[in-house]
Amino acid sequence: MSGPVSTPRAELTGEDRSALRRILDRFPEADPRGLLPDVPPSRIPRHIAVIMDGNGRWAEERGFPRAFGHQAGASGVREVITASVRLGIEVLTLYSFSSENWRRPGDEIQALMRLCIAYCEGEREELLRHNIRVRVIGRRTGMPDDVLGALDTLCKATERCTGLTLCLAINYGARDEIVDAVRAIASRSASGELAPGDIDETVIAGHLNTAGLPDPDLLIRTGGEMRLSNYLLWQLSYAEIYVTEQHWPDFSESSLHEAVRTFACRRRRFGGLDDDRPG
Repeated sequence: MSGPVSTPRAELTGEDRSALRRILDRFPEADPRGLLPDVPPSRIPRHIAVIMDGNGRWAEERGFPRAFGHQAGASGVREVITASVRLGIEVLTLYSFSSENWRRPGDEIQALMRLCIAYCEGEREELLRHNIRVRVIGRRTGMPDDVLGALDTLCKATERCTGLTLCLAINYGARDEIVDAVRAIASRSASGELAPGDIDETVIAGHLNTAGLPDPDLLIRTGGEMRLSNYLLWQLSYAEIYVTEQHWPDFSESSLHEAVRTFACRRRRFGGLDDDRPG
C-alpha cells in the first residue's frame, strides 16, 4: 500500500529566500516551509486583519447564551495567535469591540468588558513568553476605567517584545479614526506647523491609530457576512478579502492555513498589471 501523499514544496525564488530570512530573523520558532510547503514564503501575508464574527450565533445554535459564544471565541484567539507566529506573520489585528457594539444589550456589553479584563490578565505571561507585543487601537472615551487599566498594563508589559504585534481594535470605528486624524491634521495646519500642500497619504496614514504598522495584506471575516463593518477602511484599500462561513469559535489553525493558501494564489495588481509592484 502507498503511504500518504505529501504536499509538494514550492520552489524558492530569490524573493522567497529573502522573505524566509526576514521571517526567521524575527521569528526563530517559525516554520512556514514545514507548515505550508506549497506556499512560497514571499506569499505569506505580513499583516492579517480579522473580523471575528459569529460568536453569538455560534452560541445560539447550540442553545447557549451569547456570552458563552464570546468566551469560546476568546479561547480560540490563542490558537490563531500561535498559528500566526508559527507562520511568521508580523501583525495580527483583531476587531474585538466596535464603536457600534455599544448598541448591544447591556448584559452582553458587560460580559464583553469582563472578558477583555480576563484576557489581559490571563494571557499576559503567555504573550510575553512568545515575545508578542500588544497594541490597542480605538477611542478611549467611554471605555470603563478598569478595562482601560487592564489594557494599559498589558501594553506596558509587552512594549519591549519584538515578535508578532497583536493589535486589538477595541471601541474602534474606522470613520471615527479618520475623523480624529483629520482633526489632528487640521489643528497642525491651523497653527502653521503643516502647510495644506504638504498633506498627502503619508501624513494621513501617520495620524491614524495604526501609524507605523504595515497595511493589512489579508482581511479574514468569519461568519459569512460580506461587508467591512467600518473596519480599517483606509488601511484595507489593497487588502485581499477572505470570507468564511465558519463562526469565529470554529476558526482554527487549519482554517488560518486555508485562508493563507487562498491569499497566496491571488494576483495582487495594485491597479496595474500582473508584473507590477507597488512603488
